[in-house]
Amino acid sequence: MSVTAGQGHSDGGRRDGAGHTDIAADGWVDRWLPAAARPYARLARLDRPIGTWLLLFPCWWSIALAAPAGGWPDWWLMALFGVGAVVMRGAGCTVNDILDRDIDARVERTRARPIPSGQVTVPQALGFLGLQLLLGLLVLVQLDRFAVLLGVASLALVFTYPLMKRVTWWPQAFLGLTFNWGALMGWAAVTGGLDTPALLLYAGGILWTLGYDTVYAHQDREDDAHVGVKSTALLLGPASRRWVGAFFAGAFALWTAALVERAEPVALVVPLAMAGLVMWRQVRDWDMNDPADSLATFKDSRNVGWLVLIAVIAGVSTAPEARQPAGGGGGPPEPWRSYNRVHPPFQLVSDPRVAEADRRPLREQLVRGPVGLALPQDRPCTRSTLAPEI
Repeated sequence: MSVTAGQGHSDGGRRDGAGHTDIAADGWVDRWLPAAARPYARLARLDRPIGTWLLLFPCWWSIALAAPAGGWPDWWLMALFGVGAVVMRGAGCTVNDILDRDIDARVERTRARPIPSGQVTVPQALGFLGLQLLLGLLVLVQLDRFAVLLGVASLALVFTYPLMKRVTWWPQAFLGLTFNWGALMGWAAVTGGLDTPALLLYAGGILWTLGYDTVYAHQDREDDAHVGVKSTALLLGPASRRWVGAFFAGAFALWTAALVERAEPVALVVPLAMAGLVMWRQVRDWDMNDPADSLATFKDSRNVGWLVLIAVIAGVSTAPEARQPAGGGGGPPEPWRSYNRVHPPFQLVSDPRVAEADRRPLREQLVRGPVGLALPQDRPCTRSTLAPEI
């Protein structure tokens, strides 16, 4: 029992009346993993990847949107964030199940989860959490320093979100803050900072999460009311359809504002419009009183994520360079990257003639040496002087 998209919720379990569980039987975990590893795979929700996708898409959107005009996303960064999403979603689920173990044991649907069923003890879960955080750290340190700081800051959300359903009717809003943090980190990993498009993606993602997790929370209305936890499904009740529609409309508007600033509108209009159509159909066709339909509507959000990603890549890869504001790069990218380095490399100045800079007129603020370096006028240079390329 929980209101986390893909954390506390099921995305593939049985719902056949009495004795139903949110753990799917006969999946790849049972077929391929040794018996000792299966409880940990289920604790990390590796058998139910929808939450990983919803965590990953904001990362990919911002990486693609920050690419230089006419260029492609950095595929290495895309892969790194993919691994990070799997690991950190698993860590979030582990935290959620440790904190919710007493509640889960009282709810039929979650009683068979690894911790309340006794397959994994709390100390074992804490050790598994430490392993996941270590793997996440190994991914994080591959990024730019500012992105690393953002990643560390996200841990405050990861560890406090599971408590929000005990204190507020809006835990889905806190889930939005957590699940869309990658929109900030992806941009920072490419550019070394944050700009308006990243903030618009983040804000739009928060509204999107408010919508799809409200849909999902309708599966657990009775359980949530029984155990005394809060959710937007209980708060909004029959008005949920209108609210979800408003959340989705706001998300679409913010995403559009983020994309048109840096992308070619002609190329992105079709996939972005299709994403809007999918969200409109989700709201129109959703039966909030049918748990199976709430599950199917929630899972359909993956298609929205893919369509927005296609829109971003299509729009940026076809945009003329003049369309993007400063910060998206400049000059030819390195052969193995689709963006320029945030910090220019350093190299030794080896020509002693650059030392003549201190004999030039004071009005000359910079001296440009024969190797293309810029040095302050009042700074004498020797063979070992270290200066950045510009």
